[in-house]
Amino acid sequence: MTGSLDVVGLGPGAPAHRTRAAEDAVRAAEVVIGYRSYLEQCADLTGAHQVLVPGGMGAEQERADDAVHAASCGSRVALVSSGDAGVYGMASLALSVAAALPPDQRPAVHVVPGVTAATAGAALLGAPLARDFACLTLSDLLAPWDAVEARLRALAATDLALALYNPRSSGRPWQLGRAREILCEHRSGDTPVGLVADAGRDGERVTLSTLGSLDPSMVDMRSVVIVGSAATARFGDWLVTARAAEAAS
Repeated sequence: MTGSLDVVGLGPGAPAHRTRAAEDAVRAAEVVIGYRSYLEQCADLTGAHQVLVPGGMGAEQERADDAVHAASCGSRVALVSSGDAGVYGMASLALSVAAALPPDQRPAVHVVPGVTAATAGAALLGAPLARDFACLTLSDLLAPWDAVEARLRALAATDLALALYNPRSSGRPWQLGRAREILCEHRSGDTPVGLVADAGRDGERVTLSTLGSLDPSMVDMRSVVIVGSAATARFGDWLVTARAAEAAS
Protein backbone atom coordinates (compact mmCIF):
# COMPACT_ATOMS: atom_id res chain seq x y z
CA MET A 1 0.00 0.00 0.00
CA THR A 2 1.34 3.44 -0.88
CA GLY A 3 0.40 6.68 0.78
CA SER A 4 0.96 10.22 -0.40
CA LEU A 5 3.61 12.90 -0.12
CA ASP A 6 2.97 16.64 -0.17
CA VAL A 7 6.14 18.70 -0.63
CA VAL A 8 5.06 21.96 0.96
CA GLY A 9 6.38 25.50 0.59
CA LEU A 10 5.64 27.37 3.83
CA GLY A 11 6.44 30.83 2.49
CA PRO A 12 8.93 33.30 3.97
CA GLY A 13 7.95 32.88 7.60
CA ALA A 14 4.81 34.59 8.85
CA PRO A 15 1.53 32.62 8.87
CA ALA A 16 -0.08 35.44 6.87
CA HIS A 17 2.12 34.51 3.90
CA ARG A 18 1.24 30.80 3.89
CA THR A 19 -1.24 29.51 1.35
CA ARG A 20 -4.42 27.72 2.39
CA ALA A 21 -3.26 24.67 0.42
CA ALA A 22 0.00 24.56 2.38
CA GLU A 23 -1.82 24.76 5.70
CA ASP A 24 -4.30 22.05 4.68
CA ALA A 25 -1.48 19.73 3.59
CA VAL A 26 0.40 20.06 6.89
CA ARG A 27 -2.74 19.64 9.01
CA ALA A 28 -3.80 16.54 7.08
CA ALA A 29 -0.43 14.79 7.28
CA GLU A 30 0.25 11.86 9.57
CA VAL A 31 4.02 12.46 9.34
CA VAL A 32 5.61 15.91 9.01
CA ILE A 33 9.30 16.03 8.06
CA GLY A 34 11.51 19.09 7.83
CA TYR A 35 14.47 21.10 9.01
CA ARG A 36 13.92 21.97 12.68
CA SER A 37 13.28 25.67 12.10
CA TYR A 38 10.73 24.83 9.39
CA LEU A 39 8.82 22.58 11.77
CA GLU A 40 8.82 25.47 14.24
CA GLN A 41 7.53 27.70 11.44
CA CYS A 42 4.42 25.52 11.09
CA ALA A 43 4.06 24.43 14.73
CA ASP A 44 0.61 26.05 14.90
CA LEU A 45 -0.57 23.53 12.27
CA THR A 46 0.69 20.33 13.89
CA GLY A 47 -0.52 18.34 16.89
CA ALA A 48 0.06 15.37 19.15
CA HIS A 49 -1.62 13.01 16.66
CA GLN A 50 1.18 13.57 14.15
CA VAL A 51 4.73 12.22 13.98
CA LEU A 52 7.23 15.07 13.60
CA VAL A 53 10.64 14.20 12.15
CA PRO A 54 13.13 17.08 12.54
CA GLY A 55 16.37 17.19 10.61
CA GLY A 56 19.53 19.24 10.59
CA MET A 57 20.99 21.60 8.00
CA GLY A 58 22.75 19.70 5.23
CA ALA A 59 20.62 16.55 5.63
CA GLU A 60 18.26 17.34 2.76
CA GLN A 61 18.82 14.04 0.95
CA GLU A 62 18.11 12.09 4.13
CA ARG A 63 14.85 14.00 4.64
CA ALA A 64 13.78 13.34 1.07
CA ASP A 65 14.58 9.63 1.45
CA ASP A 66 12.67 9.42 4.74
CA ALA A 67 9.65 11.26 3.34
CA VAL A 68 9.36 9.07 0.23
CA HIS A 69 9.92 5.89 2.27
CA ALA A 70 7.21 6.80 4.79
CA ALA A 71 4.78 7.64 1.98
CA SER A 72 5.58 4.43 0.08
CA CYS A 73 4.76 2.48 3.27
CA GLY A 74 1.27 3.96 3.39
CA SER A 75 1.57 7.18 5.41
CA ARG A 76 0.29 10.58 4.43
CA VAL A 77 3.44 12.71 4.61
CA ALA A 78 4.20 16.44 4.45
CA LEU A 79 7.80 17.40 3.66
CA VAL A 80 8.11 21.10 4.47
CA SER A 81 10.44 23.78 3.13
CA SER A 82 10.54 27.51 3.61
CA GLY A 83 9.63 29.70 0.66
CA ASP A 84 8.63 27.64 -2.36
CA ALA A 85 9.58 23.96 -2.27
CA GLY A 86 10.43 24.03 -5.96
CA VAL A 87 12.83 27.00 -5.74
CA TYR A 88 16.04 25.88 -4.01
CA GLY A 89 13.77 23.64 -1.91
CA MET A 90 12.98 19.98 -1.35
CA ALA A 91 10.75 19.24 -4.35
CA SER A 92 13.55 18.26 -6.73
CA LEU A 93 15.09 15.78 -4.29
CA ALA A 94 11.76 14.24 -3.30
CA LEU A 95 10.59 13.80 -6.89
CA SER A 96 13.92 12.25 -7.91
CA VAL A 97 13.74 9.72 -5.06
CA ALA A 98 10.11 8.85 -5.86
CA ALA A 99 10.83 8.51 -9.58
CA ALA A 100 13.51 5.89 -8.84
CA LEU A 101 10.95 3.55 -7.24
CA PRO A 102 9.05 0.90 -9.20
CA PRO A 103 5.67 2.31 -10.28
CA ASP A 104 3.73 -0.01 -7.96
CA GLN A 105 5.74 1.26 -4.95
CA ARG A 106 5.71 4.93 -5.88
CA PRO A 107 3.53 7.19 -3.71
CA ALA A 108 1.49 10.03 -5.10
CA VAL A 109 3.57 13.19 -4.83
CA HIS A 110 2.18 16.71 -4.94
CA VAL A 111 4.20 19.92 -4.83
CA VAL A 112 2.40 22.67 -2.91
CA PRO A 113 3.75 26.11 -3.90
CA GLY A 114 4.67 28.90 -1.52
CA VAL A 115 5.80 32.51 -1.58
CA THR A 116 9.53 32.51 -2.27
CA ALA A 117 12.23 34.93 -1.09
CA ALA A 118 12.42 36.80 -4.40
CA THR A 119 8.74 37.75 -4.44
CA ALA A 120 8.55 38.31 -0.67
CA GLY A 121 11.55 40.63 -0.80
CA ALA A 122 10.34 42.38 -3.95
CA ALA A 123 6.97 43.14 -2.34
CA LEU A 124 8.70 44.90 0.55
CA LEU A 125 10.83 46.90 -1.86
CA GLY A 126 8.01 47.90 -4.18
CA ALA A 127 8.05 46.37 -7.66
CA PRO A 128 11.65 45.73 -8.73
CA LEU A 129 10.77 42.46 -10.53
CA ALA A 130 7.97 43.88 -12.67
CA ARG A 131 9.63 42.73 -15.90
CA ASP A 132 11.90 39.81 -16.80
CA PHE A 133 14.17 38.79 -13.95
CA ALA A 134 16.44 35.94 -12.88
CA CYS A 135 17.20 34.16 -9.63
CA LEU A 136 20.70 32.97 -8.80
CA THR A 137 22.13 31.42 -5.66
CA LEU A 138 25.64 32.49 -4.68
CA SER A 139 26.13 29.32 -2.64
CA ASP A 140 28.82 27.01 -3.98
CA LEU A 141 27.68 23.98 -1.96
CA LEU A 142 25.97 22.32 -4.94
CA ALA A 143 27.92 23.95 -7.78
CA PRO A 144 31.56 25.09 -7.94
CA TRP A 145 32.15 28.82 -7.65
CA ASP A 146 33.51 28.91 -11.22
CA ALA A 147 30.10 27.80 -12.47
CA VAL A 148 28.28 30.29 -10.24
CA GLU A 149 30.52 33.11 -11.47
CA ALA A 150 30.00 32.11 -15.12
CA ARG A 151 26.23 32.24 -14.69
CA LEU A 152 26.47 35.59 -12.91
CA ARG A 153 28.59 37.04 -15.72
CA ALA A 154 26.07 35.91 -18.32
CA LEU A 155 23.17 37.38 -16.35
CA ALA A 156 25.00 40.63 -15.61
CA ALA A 157 25.31 41.28 -19.34
CA THR A 158 21.58 40.77 -19.98
CA ASP A 159 20.37 43.74 -17.92
CA LEU A 160 17.79 41.54 -16.20
CA ALA A 161 16.85 42.39 -12.63
CA LEU A 162 18.42 39.79 -10.34
CA ALA A 163 17.38 38.15 -7.08
CA LEU A 164 20.48 36.77 -5.38
CA TYR A 165 19.80 33.94 -2.92
CA ASN A 166 22.22 32.72 -0.23
CA PRO A 167 24.30 35.84 -0.78
CA ARG A 168 26.72 35.65 2.14
CA SER A 169 27.52 33.50 5.17
CA SER A 170 30.26 33.26 7.79
CA GLY A 171 31.87 30.53 5.70
CA ARG A 172 31.49 32.50 2.45
CA PRO A 173 32.08 36.15 3.39
CA TRP A 174 33.72 37.19 0.10
CA GLN A 175 31.37 35.97 -2.60
CA LEU A 176 28.86 38.83 -2.54
CA GLY A 177 31.71 41.30 -2.86
CA ARG A 178 32.99 39.39 -5.86
CA ALA A 179 29.48 39.31 -7.33
CA ARG A 180 29.27 43.08 -6.94
CA GLU A 181 32.57 43.49 -8.82
CA ILE A 182 31.27 41.37 -11.72
CA LEU A 183 27.98 43.25 -11.88
CA CYS A 184 29.80 46.59 -11.87
CA GLU A 185 31.65 45.52 -15.02
CA HIS A 186 28.31 45.61 -16.87
CA ARG A 187 26.05 47.97 -14.90
CA SER A 188 26.21 51.49 -13.58
CA GLY A 189 27.18 52.03 -9.96
CA ASP A 190 23.89 53.93 -9.61
CA THR A 191 21.87 50.77 -10.30
CA PRO A 192 19.32 50.45 -7.47
CA VAL A 193 19.78 47.54 -5.05
CA GLY A 194 17.46 46.33 -2.30
CA LEU A 195 18.55 44.24 0.69
CA VAL A 196 15.83 42.34 2.52
CA ALA A 197 16.57 40.26 5.60
CA ASP A 198 14.11 37.99 7.45
CA ALA A 199 11.23 38.87 5.12
CA GLY A 200 7.96 38.13 6.86
CA ARG A 201 9.67 37.25 10.15
CA ASP A 202 10.55 38.97 13.39
CA GLY A 203 13.44 41.33 12.80
CA GLU A 204 12.52 42.03 9.19
CA ARG A 205 14.91 44.59 7.68
CA VAL A 206 14.73 46.45 4.37
CA THR A 207 17.65 48.56 3.13
CA LEU A 208 17.97 50.50 -0.11
CA SER A 209 21.36 50.97 -1.69
CA THR A 210 23.08 51.10 -5.07
CA LEU A 211 25.43 48.72 -6.78
CA GLY A 212 28.30 51.14 -6.25
CA SER A 213 27.70 51.57 -2.51
CA LEU A 214 26.52 48.06 -1.65
CA ASP A 215 28.08 46.97 1.65
CA PRO A 216 28.30 43.14 1.76
CA SER A 217 28.72 43.19 5.56
CA MET A 218 25.03 44.19 5.86
CA VAL A 219 23.97 40.89 4.29
CA ASP A 220 23.70 37.35 5.70
CA MET A 221 22.18 34.00 4.76
CA ARG A 222 18.70 35.15 5.80
CA SER A 223 18.83 37.90 3.20
CA VAL A 224 17.91 38.22 -0.44
CA VAL A 225 19.64 40.85 -2.57
CA ILE A 226 17.66 42.32 -5.46
CA VAL A 227 19.67 44.15 -8.11
CA GLY A 228 17.71 46.34 -10.49
CA SER A 229 18.05 46.74 -14.23
CA ALA A 230 18.38 49.86 -16.38
CA ALA A 231 14.57 50.14 -16.15
CA THR A 232 14.58 50.24 -12.33
CA ALA A 233 14.22 53.56 -10.52
CA ARG A 234 13.94 54.62 -6.90
CA PHE A 235 10.88 56.58 -5.84
CA GLY A 236 11.33 57.41 -2.17
CA ASP A 237 11.28 54.08 -0.36
CA TRP A 238 10.22 52.13 -3.45
CA LEU A 239 12.21 50.41 -6.16
CA VAL A 240 10.11 50.22 -9.32
CA THR A 241 11.00 48.57 -12.61
CA ALA A 242 9.05 50.10 -15.48
CA ARG A 243 6.96 47.59 -17.41
CA ALA A 244 7.23 49.40 -20.75
CA ALA A 245 10.06 48.00 -22.86
CA GLU A 246 11.14 51.45 -24.04
CA ALA A 247 11.93 52.44 -20.42
CA ALA A 248 15.10 50.34 -20.58
CA SER A 249 16.44 52.21 -23.64
